[in-house]
Amino acid sequence: MRLLSLLQARREWSGAELAERLAVTDRTVRRDVEKLRELGYPVQATTGTAGGYRLVSGRNLPPLALDEEEAVAVATGLLTAAGTGISGVAETAVRALAKLSQILPSRLRHRVAAVAQATDPVRAASGAQVDPSVLAVLGAAVRDGELLTFGYRQRDGSAGKRRVEPHRLITGYRLWYLLAHDAERADWRTFRVDRITDPRPTGRRFAPRELPEPDTAAYLDRVLATAPYRHHALARIAAPPREVLARTLHLLPARVTEVESGSEVRLSADTARDVVRDLLGLAAIGADLEIVEADEDVRTELRAARERLG
Repeated sequence: MRLLSLLQARREWSGAELAERLAVTDRTVRRDVEKLRELGYPVQATTGTAGGYRLVSGRNLPPLALDEEEAVAVATGLLTAAGTGISGVAETAVRALAKLSQILPSRLRHRVAAVAQATDPVRAASGAQVDPSVLAVLGAAVRDGELLTFGYRQRDGSAGKRRVEPHRLITGYRLWYLLAHDAERADWRTFRVDRITDPRPTGRRFAPRELPEPDTAAYLDRVLATAPYRHHALARIAAPPREVLARTLHLLPARVTEVESGSEVRLSADTARDVVRDLLGLAAIGADLEIVEADEDVRTELRAARERLG
C-alpha cells in the first residue's frame, strides 16, 4: 500500500527512487509492482536511463489507497455533497459515504463526526436542516437491506418511534425523503429525513419488496401532491408550466397544470407564510399573476407581505 500511495502521488518514479523511499531493494520494488498488477492496478514501466514506473488509467476501477488524512477529507467532502439535495449527486454521495464509513477505523469515524458537527448543516428552501450523518446511516441500511428504527417528528410536531424496511433515499424539491415499508402500519410511507432522529440498524435483514411505483420520483410527486395541508391557494400565471417549474424549483409538478392563459398553480403548505412565499416566487417570474382562491390566513399574510414591501 505504501508503494501504491507513492505511485498515486506523482506521475512517474524511477525504480531507484522507489527503493530509496521504501527502504527496500530494487528487486523488492519489481516484485511489489507485479503484485499491484495482479490486483488490477495498471502500473506501466517507463523507458529511460534508469527505468521507472507510473500508474496509468485502466478500464476498471481498482481499490484506492488513502492515508488517514485523505480518508477524513474524502468522507467530509461526501458529507457535504450528501447534504446538498442535488438530485443524482446527493444519492451517489450517500452510497459512497456508506461504503467508506463501513471500512473507516473507529478513530477516523470520530474525526469525521467531529467535522460534521462543526459544519453548518445545509438548509433547504423550507428551512429544514439535513443531518449528513443520519443520511449515512440510512444509506447503509438501504444498501444492506437492514430493518431500521428511528424517532420521527410529524408535521404537527408530535413525535414517535418507527420501525421500517428502508428501500430508497430520494431527493426532491430541496429535501431528502426515505421511502420505506412501515412494519407496524403494513404500508409504504415516505419520511422526511430532516425529521428523522437517532436511526438505528437492528441487525435484522429483510427481503426486498416490489416498490409501489417503478419511478420513485413520480411516486414522491404523487404522495406530496395529495398530502393534507392546512393552507391553500390557487393562482393563474401567464407562463407555460415548463417555465414555471424551471423558475420555482420548490413547486410540485403535480400541482402545475397547463391552461389556455398559461398555467394554473395549486399551492399548499402547513403555514400561510409558506404559501405566500410560493406566491411571491411566482410573482418573481414577471408574468401576469392572478390569485383565484386563497384561505383567509393566506390573504392576511399576503396583505402583511405587501405592506412590508411598501
